Amino acid sequence: MTKPPISFEFFPPRNEEQALVLRSTWQKLARLEPHYLTVTFGAGGSLQDATQKTVEELLALAGVPVAAHISCMAPDLATLDGLLDRYRAGGVERLVVLRGDVPEEQDFTPPFLHANELVRHVRERFGDGFHVEVACYPEVHPESESMETEIQWFAEKVRAGADGAITQYFFEADRYFEFVERSRAAGVDIPITPGIMPITNYAQLARFSARCGAVLPDWLRQGLERCGDDGAAIREYGLDVVTELCERLLAGGAPGLHFYTLNRANATMRIWQRLVGGGASDDAW
Repeated sequence: MTKPPISFEFFPPRNEEQALVLRSTWQKLARLEPHYLTVTFGAGGSLQDATQKTVEELLALAGVPVAAHISCMAPDLATLDGLLDRYRAGGVERLVVLRGDVPEEQDFTPPFLHANELVRHVRERFGDGFHVEVACYPEVHPESESMETEIQWFAEKVRAGADGAITQYFFEADRYFEFVERSRAAGVDIPITPGIMPITNYAQLARFSARCGAVLPDWLRQGLERCGDDGAAIREYGLDVVTELCERLLAGGAPGLHFYTLNRANATMRIWQRLVGGGASDDAW
């Protein structure tokens, strides 16, 4: 099959050991010629310095475009603008603009409360200087009242100037297609790229999903539970499930795939190899 656009998401390392793991990961994944790489930040904009450092390293060494995540959760507008200025001057051409997770103990009032406000600010300050991606939720954000309000907020971000969107991860392709259809009916015409979460650890996946509102369908839970404590069986089952999901999404017209790597390369590389054939040898993992 023709290779569709792919992108990979990383989080900034907290220590040198994690930095070495991430370096090994992006070096492997960069071989797959991704459209771009992204770097996240912590709740409340924490780890901002680590995010910037990771973005700069990837820009200098990866040979691949890098998108920086940026959120409303900054202590003041000057700090936020200073970060945007550094990214622009440093060669970052793409942003993933988010509201961000509100920290449990917040001692500041963020300059913006919603992602659409930050998107509009970026456009007013930089024009078309950045390609702007935003987030969307095919299974409804935990704080949204309904799918109707979810679509309304998504459309607001698009009207503010978003160029594209990346979804929260999900495991049933129909959820994505239904969301895209409803978004188009609401006037959203930007590319909506599905977010893909490789399955390697059931307990970790359940924890992440409970936190972000992603649905683990009964059939998936039952399949993972049948694997018991057999880590290899979980990884192989997860590989089958996620590969089939990606195949359905691409066959149905998805514009690409965005992988939440969790700073690990193996599962993503194996999924990609199944999708396109070749492209990575066994010694890569």
